Amino acid sequence: MPHPAQESALPLSQFVRLLKTAAVVFAAGAASSPAFADQLDDIRKKQEIVIGTEAQFPPFEYLEDGKIVGYASDLLQLVAADLPGVRLNQLDVPWPAILPGLSAGKFDFVVTSVTVTRERAEQYAFTVPIAEATVALVKRKGDTSITKPEDIAGKAVGSQTASAQLKALQAFDEKLRGAGAGVDGITEYVSFDEAYADLAAGRIDAVSQALSNLAPLVKARGDMFEIVGPTIGPKTYYAWAGRKDPASASLVKLFSDGIAKANASGKMAELQMKWFGFTMEVPADAVPEPTM
Repeated sequence: MPHPAQESALPLSQFVRLLKTAAVVFAAGAASSPAFADQLDDIRKKQEIVIGTEAQFPPFEYLEDGKIVGYASDLLQLVAADLPGVRLNQLDVPWPAILPGLSAGKFDFVVTSVTVTRERAEQYAFTVPIAEATVALVKRKGDTSITKPEDIAGKAVGSQTASAQLKALQAFDEKLRGAGAGVDGITEYVSFDEAYADLAAGRIDAVSQALSNLAPLVKARGDMFEIVGPTIGPKTYYAWAGRKDPASASLVKLFSDGIAKANASGKMAELQMKWFGFTMEVPADAVPEPTM
């Protein structure tokens, strides 16, 4: 195709007008593309929403007879009442792939226990909290060499890869090193179940995990595990997450409003008693400022 300057039959003024017209057409096409559409409207039209969940995080979400169950699953059913006629297509996704998968558009929304951190809040849109996520340590029952968090200095510890609980453990290790001695290695696991198995087998000495997860674990396996007090990190919260863009804003609001309604009505407290055996006071009016 000849260069525009070589098109003797087309005056320059007409060529400029054609360029302007093409720019308008391109802009109109871009504005109507899926990237600029409203995600919630699209979901209602398709009558399906794809949810990403890490079903390896009891009692929040886990597999039972091939079905995803738990606290978050029950809470999701309450929120989904605001999406009548929309089918829930819930995928079980390993934790390291959850947030990258959301960014890549593999699913519409993340319904799993995502700790609200500053770094994540810059990239993702969070709902109001679903539970507290403050981090503590768990050890083997009867291990008298660990009576307080500082006693993990010189010991092997573990947590989940890419998790806020791992980040809290690493920060606590830095604090210990500043005082003279840090831990003797941190092992990262794909799932917490793997970390608990290594702890039980004596391959590591402690695991960092949210206290809200550890309490039910110790209740069920009090013969094997014991919580080490006090907590090792600042007060943090779990929330669900969507993409942080204008197209996703209405969907994030629908989920956030649904969680807030469950909180205000007392339904959230009922579910917490069912799955944890205790209740957690979490904000219902806004996403709290991240503390880590």
